Amino acid sequence: MLSVRPPSSVQRLQQIAQAREAVLHGGQASSPSADLTEAWIARSWRRCLANGQRPGQQISFDLIAPQAARRTEEANHALVQAARPVLEKLGAAIASTRYFAILTNAQGVVVDVNGAIDRHDRRADLITRIGVDLSEASVGTTAIGAALTELQPVWLHRGEHFFDANSSYSCAGAPLFGPDGQCAGMLDLTGVDVVERPELKHLVVQSARSIENALMQSRPHELMVRLNWSSHSLGEETDGLICLDPDGWVTGANPVARQMVSSLKAGAAAPMHCSELFAIPFEMLFDAAKSASSASCQSIDVPLWSGLRLQALPLRPGPDNRAARAPDLRLKDVEAALIRKAVSDAKGNVMKAARTLGISRATVYRRLGGSKPK
Repeated sequence: MLSVRPPSSVQRLQQIAQAREAVLHGGQASSPSADLTEAWIARSWRRCLANGQRPGQQISFDLIAPQAARRTEEANHALVQAARPVLEKLGAAIASTRYFAILTNAQGVVVDVNGAIDRHDRRADLITRIGVDLSEASVGTTAIGAALTELQPVWLHRGEHFFDANSSYSCAGAPLFGPDGQCAGMLDLTGVDVVERPELKHLVVQSARSIENALMQSRPHELMVRLNWSSHSLGEETDGLICLDPDGWVTGANPVARQMVSSLKAGAAAPMHCSELFAIPFEMLFDAAKSASSASCQSIDVPLWSGLRLQALPLRPGPDNRAARAPDLRLKDVEAALIRKAVSDAKGNVMKAARTLGISRATVYRRLGGSKPK
């Protein structure tokens, strides 16, 4: 069976241009290339048109007013604090790719940035100022506006942005959900005039999950319960997390827990007790946490009212509770994977891959363990 080769970078840009012509000017996806456009991109383009925006108009990249900036800083302090360690490690991991990280609140206002930002490049400097409004209403279709509107991870390349002025950007974005299940902001990875790297969407999703878990762990709680199916080990980023107060009332849950336990409704008006989630006396969770030490935490089997069963690891908060902390990003692995992808894209030409990444050939060999990549 013959495999279909992915389009070259030139062909990809041509397809994007044809899709823009079909949707923005014709109103319908009338060409084969337009059919390749993600549905959410076309929806965003049409929202921009409905708002009276036009692709060729200038963008001001406005900062919010000083008073609003102070309120935004105060309202997003917990988000910034939870995200900062992840952003620092993420910035180091993607430094060789010429992408950088942007954190916004739920309204698309930048609250923190990290990474190799070229402040001499106005295009990079404009979008990485704390307090700049990067919402869809302000700057059209971007990964930031799309992730916040669609509430899903996205990848956006060059001409897929609505405004012509944004066609030098490539970006991956993922929404962030707080302990209450509501959107708290989004995480974005952007590059200027860079090679298209849609695999960064996977990285931004993983990083967003780390931030969500850090937000959960920073919330005051008497007990945190890590959840997973019996086929998975506990203590990983794939765990569901539920926070409980001393009486067993749920004070927060991460998105993974809400997927595992369907009765955890985001934004529910009434408080929920953990006895409504698990078909066991809630005291058993607290007893299991008391009997476990930080050195040897034991999971217990918990049935759901649906008949399904999960394994649970109840943990009391504390700096020595290693199992309660999310694992660090494996930065060397991420960086090596990106370099291997560049070498693969260059069909084994290390020099070409190094030029694409903006690093030396020796650095490519060194980051891949000193041996010539295969």
